[in-house]
Amino acid sequence: MLTQILPIDGSSLRLAKNIIERGGLVAFPTETVYGLGANAFDDDAVKLIYATKGRPSDNPLIVHVHRDYDISALVRDVPDYAKLLAKAFLPGPLTMVYASRGKVSSTVSCGLDTLAVRVPSHEGAQAFLKFVGLPIAAPSANLSKHVSPVTARHVFDDLEGRIELILDGGKCSGGIESTVLDCTGDVPCVLRSGLITRDMIAKVAGECDEYRMVEGERVRSPGMKYKHYSPRCRTALFSYADRMQALALYRQCLSRGERAAIMCDDMTAADMEDAFVLSLGADENAVASNLYDRLREGERVADVLIAVAPLKQDGVMVGVMNRLTKACG
Repeated sequence: MLTQILPIDGSSLRLAKNIIERGGLVAFPTETVYGLGANAFDDDAVKLIYATKGRPSDNPLIVHVHRDYDISALVRDVPDYAKLLAKAFLPGPLTMVYASRGKVSSTVSCGLDTLAVRVPSHEGAQAFLKFVGLPIAAPSANLSKHVSPVTARHVFDDLEGRIELILDGGKCSGGIESTVLDCTGDVPCVLRSGLITRDMIAKVAGECDEYRMVEGERVRSPGMKYKHYSPRCRTALFSYADRMQALALYRQCLSRGERAAIMCDDMTAADMEDAFVLSLGADENAVASNLYDRLREGERVADVLIAVAPLKQDGVMVGVMNRLTKACG
């Protein structure tokens, strides 16, 4: 199968719609990461997502819709706080989980009676979703367990020959996947942390819980259970307090003739002397935006990628640390 990377215009959108309507897959950009999309009503197409990625069959998907789509056709029992949150944060990097009407393929939610819905803010995603006119089920557009893609080239590197079309919308600005919020209870509950933080949600909704998965429980959201975001090289993760141990490991690797790199924020980089550093940036938004790009760069240039966690651990860094721990921990 020939895989094309095309800019988002009338011609590529017509091709994308044709592929989706005949049960194929299209990779498309969002403000967080690139998604691998299929018609959410088409059970065979949704199953093709799992087969193409090598994704575990009990790991649910998110349905993406354009800003004018009436989600009441897909979900029911939308609480008042969810309406306030939608007004405050959508379109944007927030996925909201509701009671499902059972209209989309049951494979999307892995048999659960809920449905995760997202309205991405990326203009290219909106153009694609509006043109296709269907709810699009989509996980990240990469092979399962590998680093999530934030450029069209990242998608191509993983899925060349597996899909027909990658819509190129440039580098994703957000950099980590959306916050997933359970909106089926009296109080919203964060299932997966992201760029919309628990504090931001609580300021709008009045309060917000954070879910802790229990061993043996069914997966309720993407990113909760399985190893994710992993580069194809050996990795190590150190806390900020142990950053000098990271530098010592870096030197040990070099002494053994191995290629090594240290991935850290700018504050930590100041202590890394003459080490080869892959910089994540100066603040939490930059770190989130650069994380997956640097992980993919690390696997290209190093045999051992040594990550140092930022000193700051709250806010957006909760989501960053979730990904960093699963990638390198």
